[in-house]
Amino acid sequence: MSIHSQDDLFGFADRPEPPPDPKAIAAAASREKLRLVHARLCKEYGCPVAYFHELSPLDELVSSLLSHRTRNSESGAAYKELRARFPDWTAVRDAPVGEVQDAIKTCNWPEQKAPRIQQILRLVTERRGGELSLDFLGDLSVRAARDWLEELPGVGPKTSAAVLIFSGLRRRALPVDSHHHRVAQRLGLIPMSLDVGPAHAVLEAMLPDEWDAQTVYDDHEILMFHGQRCCYYRGPECARCLLLDLCPDGQKRLEGKAAPRASSSK
Repeated sequence: MSIHSQDDLFGFADRPEPPPDPKAIAAAASREKLRLVHARLCKEYGCPVAYFHELSPLDELVSSLLSHRTRNSESGAAYKELRARFPDWTAVRDAPVGEVQDAIKTCNWPEQKAPRIQQILRLVTERRGGELSLDFLGDLSVRAARDWLEELPGVGPKTSAAVLIFSGLRRRALPVDSHHHRVAQRLGLIPMSLDVGPAHAVLEAMLPDEWDAQTVYDDHEILMFHGQRCCYYRGPECARCLLLDLCPDGQKRLEGKAAPRASSSK
């Protein structure tokens, strides 16, 4: 048997390389773009970003529920009033719903949030065999902890990520708020058609493996800062944006402004 025939027999003959995977190429390009965006925004806004508080996971869950569709100043005031009026979360859980609603009246929709918070506190107590605490989440994987939280009514990917990364647990989870979502869309990191809920999984999959929880937190914060300070919902200031060369949406907006108007016929 010839050497060539033996190679064929044992699978050593030269075979064409498989074609590159377009999805893998696109994923690598997006991850590299995210690294560039992160580096520039860190230089602009300063990294590492200090955590704005250190609450227990259960405290953070209630704080996050109050913040839904509410300004931070108003939800913060509601949270402080809730803690001032009740000695602990057991008392909040067992109080007349009207008292809880009155305590959180500075946030939007207190009549919906008060019974929902009490429902969740009861469910946590039941699922934990009488213990009203979420500290055990620190012993689970990030995915398992998020799945546990997202089984609670009204808890989606943003809230579960917030509980894990903003609380004292400091786990590697990425919340995506409206500013973060808008900037990521305009940069082309995610499609314009992708809603904020499903954007969590796409943006999390894009995070470089070597980024720790602090870096992931920084990434969320600086994208949010950029949305608040330059990449506004209406009238984004693309001309002064330090990400303009990476932003197809910004380039298109400026091209549109620079295009000469068609002369009207006399």
